[in-house]
Amino acid sequence: MGKKQLFGILIGMSMTAALAACGGENNDEATGDEENPSSETEEITIEHDLGEANVPVNPETVVSFDNGVTDSIRELGGNISGIPKAGSVPEYLSEFESDEYEDVGDLFEPNFELINEMQPDVIFISGRASDNYEELSEIAPTVYMDIDDGDFMGSLEENVTTLGEIFDAEDEAENQLDEVQTRVSEVSDQVNEADEDGLILSVDDGSASAYGAGSRFGIIHDALEVTPADEEIDSETHGENVSFEYIADVDPDNLFVLDRGATVGSDEEASLNEILNNELVESTTAAQNDKITQMTGDYWYLSYGGLESTNHMIDEVEEAFEES
Repeated sequence: MGKKQLFGILIGMSMTAALAACGGENNDEATGDEENPSSETEEITIEHDLGEANVPVNPETVVSFDNGVTDSIRELGGNISGIPKAGSVPEYLSEFESDEYEDVGDLFEPNFELINEMQPDVIFISGRASDNYEELSEIAPTVYMDIDDGDFMGSLEENVTTLGEIFDAEDEAENQLDEVQTRVSEVSDQVNEADEDGLILSVDDGSASAYGAGSRFGIIHDALEVTPADEEIDSETHGENVSFEYIADVDPDNLFVLDRGATVGSDEEASLNEILNNELVESTTAAQNDKITQMTGDYWYLSYGGLESTNHMIDEVEEAFEES
């Protein structure tokens, strides 16, 4: 999904102070000094792939156009004021569908008028909303925050660390990242001990696409160290279209399958079953040994790169190797 972000975090202070004038020419005749308390607004300057934003620490009114970012903000105890609700909210974030939170349009067509009325302190976007960066930036500081498929864990760390700075939750961010890294190490050890390979498929409209290392779902190979059943798969955003014969020829020990059609609300409800019940797929080692893992679309697709979603993703890979 986008190239690796490089966040530069600079802490700045903006201060205003008013001092009353002192009367008289000497201290003995002075009538006294009068000072108004100084007010401070702490800001963080975020440098990202699309520009730069000066964001107040602990923003109160926050708009997020990325479910993964929304996930992480919630985990860090930050505020969310508005999200796009048009069919893209994963079930585990359904609380944000309530009337308490504004519906700011969809990922491709924000409700600019409503967002302007909200006067947000900060807006978060990712790849799907990136075309609207300039217009959103005219309304409020806008931060582009995405995941580099080739370095999932590095991107997660950068994003969560930055959110920790913004929401004054640095310690919580560090603790949660440490917990994720511990889980990654534990599961990768389990995977290496099993010595089994895996093939990742995304299924939609009766067809399948294969994903390899460095791809959207590459955390399975890159961080959790599942050996790719096919080392030649290109790391493309949308995967490589593959046939039933290909799946049988590769003959993976494990199949990780995402039902994209069901995840995005497609009418092709039978799409996944058409793939899994095919005779050639059923002949694979993965099918014969009941080693087909259905990846939960809420975590792997709709909310890619959040703290909670990442933990669930790791759990699903761990479960695939529990009895290996």
